[in-house]
Amino acid sequence: MAKSIKIPYKTDDQTRLMYRFVYVSSALTAIFGLFCLYPLGILGVVPMVCFSYCLLNLSNITLLKKHGNLKATALLSGVISLLAAISVILFSGGINSPFIFILGVIVLGGYAGARIFGTVYLNAAMLAVLLIFIVGEAQIPFIVNEVPAESRPHFSLISLLFAVYLVGGVFGKSLVRSHDALVKSKAELERRIAEKEVLLREVHHRVKNNLQTVSSLLNLQAKNSTNEKIGELINSSQNRVASMAMIHEMLYVRHDLSKIEFRPYVQELTNYLITSTDNKDKNIGINLNMVEVHLCIDTAIPLGLLINEAVTNSLKYGFLDNANGQIDISLKIGDAENAYVLSIKDDGIGFSPELNKNKKSLGLKLIHNLARQLRGSVQLKTSDQGTHYQVVFLDVDRHRTIGD
Repeated sequence: MAKSIKIPYKTDDQTRLMYRFVYVSSALTAIFGLFCLYPLGILGVVPMVCFSYCLLNLSNITLLKKHGNLKATALLSGVISLLAAISVILFSGGINSPFIFILGVIVLGGYAGARIFGTVYLNAAMLAVLLIFIVGEAQIPFIVNEVPAESRPHFSLISLLFAVYLVGGVFGKSLVRSHDALVKSKAELERRIAEKEVLLREVHHRVKNNLQTVSSLLNLQAKNSTNEKIGELINSSQNRVASMAMIHEMLYVRHDLSKIEFRPYVQELTNYLITSTDNKDKNIGINLNMVEVHLCIDTAIPLGLLINEAVTNSLKYGFLDNANGQIDISLKIGDAENAYVLSIKDDGIGFSPELNKNKKSLGLKLIHNLARQLRGSVQLKTSDQGTHYQVVFLDVDRHRTIGD
């Protein structure tokens, strides 16, 4: 049994990122608040918001360990971060505050967690910038710049260092780690897929070889049989086995392992039937007029068997000794969705009256059963001017996919 492929689970990455963001941002915000209090002499709202952010964020991550709802924790953390950043910006210079870059960090954190969070935070951050600008223009009395003029360069420095570290030290490392994990998992998947393609080709090759072995055994049995009728039946079975073997051979040698290029297959099949049937005194030509179509194996096999039966019947019963004739095979797209119309017509003498009345002949029963297997229908017209089969069918694989 093949080993399962271990792919990094996205939620685990998000959980690690959430813990790292909360712990690092809380620690940095606490340090930022202390810097504001003592070296910079910033008193009031800014340091109070920093310390409150630490307590709320750590409480939020503690609740995550209890309820385990990562999305709720991420959303609440984003809201806390957004409100705290807006408060610090308003009381540290408004639209001119260097702390405004933290809004961009929050948006990046949202996208790192989930696309919907990033979109929400992006719109919220843009709205916040507009509101901060409007508040600054309105000059509301109780909103003042708490940063002393002599401390503003230092405040700008630590605000930018704070933003840069969060971007590079938290989100940057997480994104690089996730990218590396995706590259490794992609390479592993490609390697496994290549292995499976090789194995699948080998399966088709072995099936083709086994079918050819069965065909050879049938050929030996036909040669050893003194009963002409039994020999004909064995030869018919041999042709049916050969028509299936050709499909597996084409799947083995071609790039696409799921679809058959149908026209070359029909060309190869009819050439085989012409050479394998006893037509030494006949000159029968095959004319193909088919659209370029790739059919799945579930469609190609029954359709190939149907063509095998129809062409074999024409070669056996449609032409007299020393006769010249032609079998026309056409395939076109039908009117209904995913439908095709297959026409097989010869210019021979048609079925004999006895064969035409014998509705229980194996060949005709097979043709009708195969048409039903293709979710289609077949019309048979025979006269002294030849025999005409018209089959309307569906590509089974496409129909099943759309139906499901």
